[in-house]
Amino acid sequence: MFRISHFMRLLAEAETTGSMPAPRRGRPGGPVVIWNLIRRCNLTCKHCYAFSADHEYAGELNTGEVFTVMDDLKAFKVPVLILSGGEPLLRPDLFEIAARARAMGFYVGLSTNGTLIDEPMADRVAAAGFDYVGISLDGLRATHDRFRRLEGAFDRSLAALRHLRARGVRLGLRYTMTALNAHDLTPLLALMRDEGIQKFYFSHLNYAGRGNVHRQRDAQFAATREAMDLLFERTWQAACDGRDEEYVSGNNDADGPWLLRWAEARFPCWHEPLREHLVAWGGNASGVNVANIDNLGHVHPDTMWWHHDLGSVRERPFSAIWQDTSDPLMAGLKAARRPVQGRCAGCVHLPICGGNTRVRAQQVTGNPWAEDPGCYLSDDEIGLVPEEAVA
Repeated sequence: MFRISHFMRLLAEAETTGSMPAPRRGRPGGPVVIWNLIRRCNLTCKHCYAFSADHEYAGELNTGEVFTVMDDLKAFKVPVLILSGGEPLLRPDLFEIAARARAMGFYVGLSTNGTLIDEPMADRVAAAGFDYVGISLDGLRATHDRFRRLEGAFDRSLAALRHLRARGVRLGLRYTMTALNAHDLTPLLALMRDEGIQKFYFSHLNYAGRGNVHRQRDAQFAATREAMDLLFERTWQAACDGRDEEYVSGNNDADGPWLLRWAEARFPCWHEPLREHLVAWGGNASGVNVANIDNLGHVHPDTMWWHHDLGSVRERPFSAIWQDTSDPLMAGLKAARRPVQGRCAGCVHLPICGGNTRVRAQQVTGNPWAEDPGCYLSDDEIGLVPEEAVA
């Protein structure tokens, strides 16, 4: 995840005080764990990475097994649990799991489509004390309902946001941009502010699940640049105004180098200090600082790698699976310099983006270390001379 607001606040502070603090280079003890507790979902969204449907899936972890895994995660110093699905609110023991996670000291997030959150459910969610609840919107009414394949989905999700906001829950909008919904980004940002939502998560389309089926419809790079520039300008203004708003992006770590170019054009004196902060961030965290456990207990480098199984928590503790580099993919992901090829190998921004999202390269070429086909920077912008670009 790329924390746009964090870097914009650094720039705003530097412009005010005349200095930028040195970056912190410490690493968390364990990864953020995105946990798909259930695969069942009441929707069949076009870009679902889990191919979920509205029926039961056999073999899912039971409550006792979940608690055993949580004990291991805590001992491994995992700081954050994001409870997801499918639709996690369909899992009968969700609130029991959330309560235990909160009692153990995890930061606990809930990722939901929001369509099941009426006022009684909003009371339960608020009482559970989630640190953050993210609700996905793919655009305004017509666009969202088309993506979610359910008429009325937008109205139900918007109502959920309003119910939760009224109860003081910290909220975020989650939006995945494609060529089919890019036109709704600006009005969604307006809706966020009008509704008093604190966070906006902008996700680039990743090639996994149903998203892989639609990869040829991914937004053109020019539209991606335009969208990121819009986010940067909005985040910069929010930082200058001191607004309680957070803007983050995900699934394309070229956002870091693109921010550096954006900042250099406006604040050239902060280019090197900002670059140091971006290098400390380090780009793609799959297999290092972010992990995924699916509904059956299989561990993956992140949520987009469901086709690559690292092992089962029923057979080995998560902590043992996560530290095992006998798997070639994990060895490469955890390497100080990932063994990327093509344009990525010669990119001057490799220390910032970390080679970007490896799953796109794997889905398109079969080689996880090939250049990322989703990088929207030109050869000139990544420092390649023509001979290198051809090679």
